[in-house]
Amino acid sequence: MNRGRFGELEVLARAPQTAAHPVPLLFVHGAYTAAWCWDEHFLPWFARAGYSSYAVSLSGHGNSRQRDSLDSYSINDYVDDLSQVISAMPAPPVLIGHSMGGIVVQKYLERAAVPGAVLMASVPPQGLWSSAMGVMFSKPGLMQDLNHLLGGGQPSVSSVREALFHQEVEQEKLVRFSRLSQPESHRAIWDMTMFNLPNVALVSAVPMLVLGAEYDQLIPPALVTLTGRTYGVREEIFDDMGHAMMLEKDWRRVAERIRDWIAAEIG
Repeated sequence: MNRGRFGELEVLARAPQTAAHPVPLLFVHGAYTAAWCWDEHFLPWFARAGYSSYAVSLSGHGNSRQRDSLDSYSINDYVDDLSQVISAMPAPPVLIGHSMGGIVVQKYLERAAVPGAVLMASVPPQGLWSSAMGVMFSKPGLMQDLNHLLGGGQPSVSSVREALFHQEVEQEKLVRFSRLSQPESHRAIWDMTMFNLPNVALVSAVPMLVLGAEYDQLIPPALVTLTGRTYGVREEIFDDMGHAMMLEKDWRRVAERIRDWIAAEIG
């Protein structure tokens, strides 16, 4: 793994051992996490599949700039981060965004086109409000712990398990993931809820794959369906999986679907 920097941004990169596919991949993480979530499985797997694979830690996340200024960052700031990284890449990438990263990808597509976009358990273009209400009423303890994390606390291991996973996961991994979790920008959360939602009319019409998980507590299948219908794409729901589709035991199913879709749609 190459742990590099694009300016003040942390970017993890994995290169193929053979000639790389001409279109690289750029992975965009969700709230409360950073680029590390992609390097657990996806970055090395896609590199072995022949793709130059990158994952950015957005401003205030991971080892990127100004962790102490996290609350000042907006979704537009995160889109600026994407623009900065893309401008330094060897070619325009396929963008793969998870959860909050999915809405960052949508907002980037208001500015520019890319060869393709994958939205994994993405915040829908209609925003987080429906998701927040659903969690509040169905999982009040989980909502309380997410608010605790938002305020700078550490999540409990049980809440990480409930929020992110449906399949079995080792206790050691749960402890490690909970320690790697971090607060999120209040400003970005409000942007995703109502103040800076994607303008669908401005979103570039690029090839798009919309994926969700059957047992996702945060972005349930109905919201994935809403995203797909908004962009005229038929969503695909992975059974027996939770929100952290790149970390679940069956992550390879998701990776293989993305690889096959890129081969079919982009070449």
